[in-house]
Amino acid sequence: MPSLAPPRDPVLARLLATYPVFRDARPLVVGIHKALMAAHPEIDKGALRKTLQRHTASTKYLKAVAAGGARVGLNGFPAGEISAEQQAQAQQALKDRFFKQAEQRRELLKVQEQQAKLQQLVAKFTPR
Repeated sequence: MPSLAPPRDPVLARLLATYPVFRDARPLVVGIHKALMAAHPEIDKGALRKTLQRHTASTKYLKAVAAGGARVGLNGFPAGEISAEQQAQAQQALKDRFFKQAEQRRELLKVQEQQAKLQQLVAKFTPR
């Protein structure tokens, strides 16, 4: 039986396994780190900070914030609302991300086209 690789972020893996609000990428209440530190004092504060930054920057999470509505606590119950400013910031972050990805795809296609043209030239001028 193949062994499973350790998770890239063990703190996130633990949060995903413990709290459905993380698995579902629901908008978290502002200050959720305090509740997490109280519930899991064994988790390093710096590691938790990096994990929360990575989680809240994910496309799935940003889409949830951009949609607006209620924020939730660890128990999944509403605990505040997403402000119009936060919603606009999430929408802009998604727009920027998708624009950057489209630019990268265009650049990749351009490089692939150039390589194909070079291959054709090499084939044309290679003696047989």
